[in-house]
Formats: sequence, C-alpha cells, structure tokens
Amino acid sequence: MEEIDWRQHWRGIVEERSTLAAGHADHGYWDRRAASYARSTQTRIDEFLQVLEPYLSPLKTLIDVGAGTGRHAVPLAERLEWVTAIEPSEGMRSHLPPRHNMTVIASTWEDAEVAPADLVICCHVLYGVADPVPFVDKLQKAARDRVFVMIRESDLPHPAAEIRRRIVGDAGPRLPRFSELFMLLVQMGIAPDVAFLRYPITTRYRDIEEALIDCRALFGEGWDEAAGRAVLEQILLRNGDELVFDGGIVLSGVAHWKPQS
Repeated sequence: MEEIDWRQHWRGIVEERSTLAAGHADHGYWDRRAASYARSTQTRIDEFLQVLEPYLSPLKTLIDVGAGTGRHAVPLAERLEWVTAIEPSEGMRSHLPPRHNMTVIASTWEDAEVAPADLVICCHVLYGVADPVPFVDKLQKAARDRVFVMIRESDLPHPAAEIRRRIVGDAGPRLPRFSELFMLLVQMGIAPDVAFLRYPITTRYRDIEEALIDCRALFGEGWDEAAGRAVLEQILLRNGDELVFDGGIVLSGVAHWKPQS
C-alpha cells in the first residue's frame, strides 16, 4: 500500500470514467438533471448534518462547495451566521431558495474567489476532479476550523448503471471511492476523523423521457434507445405522479479534520 501513488491512482480512475460519460464534470449535465436531482434529494436523510452538529454555532460561517440545490446549505443557514454556497450549474442554482444570510456564487471551486469561513463542506463533488490535491489544499486554506469531505464508498446507485449491466454486462468504469480519498489524504499528511453513513437513495423522474435523457448521458457509447427504454420500464416504479428508481442502501464516508497551518 505504501508504494501506491494515490494521487496518480485517483487520476487514472477519473480519466477512465470520463471515457464512459462526463456527467460528474459536465455542468450541462447538471443543468439538465437539476429538477430530477432536487426531487430526489429533498427528502433524503443522509445524516451528514449530524456529523457537523458538534461544530455548529450561530456565530460561525460556512462554505458549501458544490452546493447543488441546497440540501445542506439551506438547513445550515438556519444554524449559522452566514453560508456561502458555491455552485457552477445554473440549473442547480435555480433551485436554491433565497436566504437573508446566504450568498450564492456561480463558479467551480477551482475558480471561486471567496473569503475564508469557519467551516468548509464538500459533498459528492470530487468524483470528476482528476487532480484532487490542489482542490483539497484550497478547501484547507478556506477553512479556519474544520473541513468536511463526503463521497460514496458504494458504487453509483443510478438507473444508467443498471441499464448497462443488463445490456452490456457491466456497469462501466467506476467512480473514485471514499477509501481511496482516505488514503490520498493520508499521503498528503492529513489524518482525518472518519464517519460512515448508510442511507437509502432513490432517483425520481417526472416521466420516462426525463429518465431517458438522464440515463443516456451516463451510459456512454453503445446506447440503444429502445433497449434503454425497455429496461427503464422494468426498473422504474410509479409513485404518484413520479417514476422512482430504488438505489438501495448506500455507504458514504465523511473525512473531517482541522486544517493544517
């Protein structure tokens, strides 16, 4: 294990995944998926806020890197003095409700210019970052008290992966995992505290056409429209006026630490 260059290992995983689909790094993809994502996450409980709980106070500030539709930024704004939500996708930002103590910055983290805050969080963002070292370094420099980074250890629980399994026979190149993030942090000289979260995950669509657009973007080469539609009709369940994919129980890890001086 000591001989592994985890920075290079991570880059290889991200670059191999990008040959399949660029969803996690494509702002246009998130613009298209924003409505579905907002519906899918608005009632999701992943216990991440419980990990933050001991570090929250009404006088603290926070930066949410990759805030998405605000599932963390919005409830945290109720607990903190100020929240800065950084989100590059216009579609995602459109779902962020205004708050008197929240600033929204339209930028990637790499390009963002933001004043330091007490806490910095980054949830499910690093999957498409080919070189995470400068990304993490910038997280540290922006945090006075603590940095929190969460990604999945489980494979991607998405209907596109299930379609690939049924049509192609595999789910395609995988995303980076939390265990690899942990080893990368150790290689960087960071010894984080770790919390593991298990929670159910579902993906919600308003109709089959929205599901097809989403899955087509993540499937990669070899997409078959008729076959993809047929699989979706089998795996999506009707729930009121929505179609729902049950992704099962997901395991995610949260690494958090006091920034290095």
